[in-house]
Amino acid sequence: QVQLVESGGGLVQAGGSLRLSCAASGRAFSTYAMAWFRQAPGKEREAVAGINWSGSNTYYAESVKGRFTISRDNAKNTVYLQMNSLKPEDTAVYYCAAQTPRWGSSWYIQGSYDYWGQGTQVTVSS
Repeated sequence: QVQLVESGGGLVQAGGSLRLSCAASGRAFSTYAMAWFRQAPGKEREAVAGINWSGSNTYYAESVKGRFTISRDNAKNTVYLQMNSLKPEDTAVYYCAAQTPRWGSSWYIQGSYDYWGQGTQVTVSS
């Protein structure tokens, strides 16, 4: 069983920055693909960014490209989401998710992830 704990959320003004962290338990973290999803009030959860097991490949939703950066430190069992130039529409609960090794999965498909964190609130004021 893998436990994921997000941190780093908070209240920030539009144009500001936040860095989210997701700490994972267990020894197999370096084999997992990881991703960040978010869910705004009244909306469905959506994929934000993904990263493969080694960190060599990253993926982003169009809405965050050029503003958000996903990264990971396998030595620390941690994945990060650096969020810059934040907008009010980025307000949401942000979740990290872990995907055990498999073939042919798409990073943005929620059902392909095996473990989820409890979420951290990000609020961007205008």
